[in-house]
Amino acid sequence: MSISIQRILFATDFSEPARNAQQFAVAFSEKFGAQLHVLHCVSEEALVPAPDLAAEWLHAEVNRARQQLTKEIGGTCSARLEVRPGNPVQEIIRYAGEMAIDLIVIGTHGRSGLSHVLLGSVAEKVVRLATCPVLTVHPQNHSFVMSK
Repeated sequence: MSISIQRILFATDFSEPARNAQQFAVAFSEKFGAQLHVLHCVSEEALVPAPDLAAEWLHAEVNRARQQLTKEIGGTCSARLEVRPGNPVQEIIRYAGEMAIDLIVIGTHGRSGLSHVLLGSVAEKVVRLATCPVLTVHPQNHSFVMSK
C-alpha cells in the first residue's frame, strides 16, 4: 500500500498543546513535501456585551488571529494560513473536505473527567467526523526526532 500525503491541515487554537502539534505538522509537511494548511477558528458563540457589537468584535478577532498566525507560523515555513468564524469542529471538517486534505494534525488538551464532559473535545469530535486520518498530539509531548 502506498500512502500519498500532499496536503496537511494543522488546526490551532494557539494553546500550548497546539504548539506541540505544530512541530509534528511542520515536520510531516517537510518529510512528505506536502502543502501545509493552518486553520484557526474564531467561535461566534463568544459572549459579546451587545448584539450590535458582535459583528465588529468578530471582525477584530479574525484580524487578530490572522496576525497571530502570521507571527507564529508564517516565518517558519511556507503554509497557507486561514482564519474562519464558526464552530471549530464544523469548520475543520468543512475545510478538510474543501481542500482535499490528506492528514489533519491537532493538539489535545488532555482533559478528563468533568471538564471533558462539560467542555467536550474538539480533537475527539474531529477524529470521529473526519474522512481522512487525524494525528492527535497529547500535551505531554513525545520527543519527536526525524532522522535525515
